[in-house]
Amino acid sequence: MMTLDQHNKNGRVHGKVALVTGGAKGIGAASVRLLVAEGAQVLISDLDVEAGQALVAEIGSSAVFIRHDVSSEEDWRQVIGHVRERYGRLDILVNNAGILICGSIEQTSLSDWHKVMRVNADSVFLGCREGLALMKDSGGSIINLSSIAALAGRDDYAAYSASKGAVAALSRSVAVLCRRRKYRIRCNTVHPDGVLTDMTRGGFPEGVDPNRLTIDSDPMNRMCRPEDVAASVLFLASDEARAINGVELRIDGGQMVMSI
Repeated sequence: MMTLDQHNKNGRVHGKVALVTGGAKGIGAASVRLLVAEGAQVLISDLDVEAGQALVAEIGSSAVFIRHDVSSEEDWRQVIGHVRERYGRLDILVNNAGILICGSIEQTSLSDWHKVMRVNADSVFLGCREGLALMKDSGGSIINLSSIAALAGRDDYAAYSASKGAVAALSRSVAVLCRRRKYRIRCNTVHPDGVLTDMTRGGFPEGVDPNRLTIDSDPMNRMCRPEDVAASVLFLASDEARAINGVELRIDGGQMVMSI
């Protein structure tokens, strides 16, 4: 089997070390593949051990996997410690792990609210805090996955929207901190609209083919591919984005600016 384990010395992130949470599937896996293809060493963290190990087998020694509960403070300390011990530095942190529980404010239980907040918001807080400690001496890029739901009202995603809004606000705070303290760390958020992943496929009614709803079949559709988001992650991770800090990058095919 051909693997991606071939260092691209001309790659856009050649020689950099990256950590991608929720990296075993979906947007995370697409980001891992692209970062490796462009020359990075990547640590994949996820709760899905089987999928994570399969991705490493596909990629080769340019990637390693570690089981990681992103809502656990102790797990974060262990993962960052592993990065420090194995690589000695961290250049790129992609806080991608997340869950989606649908429900309006009237339908959402406090238990579901807390669960979504732990995975989607607490994890980014912990990742940024623990990651900064390792990154601030050498600089780097933090990319936090938010959502269009953080910027536009969604009545059916109360907890999810709030969690992604917290990610965006926290990221602005981190960006300002790093600039004022001259850490040479950039912190930006990526805000996809619909992304065709295993998590979202289950939400389509029976008989509906989600592949026919993507922007590659019709530019007026709302669904994009994980690779579309990964391309933006790669850009923000690279030195090409050295002047971009505190930005909320929408990946929505123009959905937010449409008036009709």
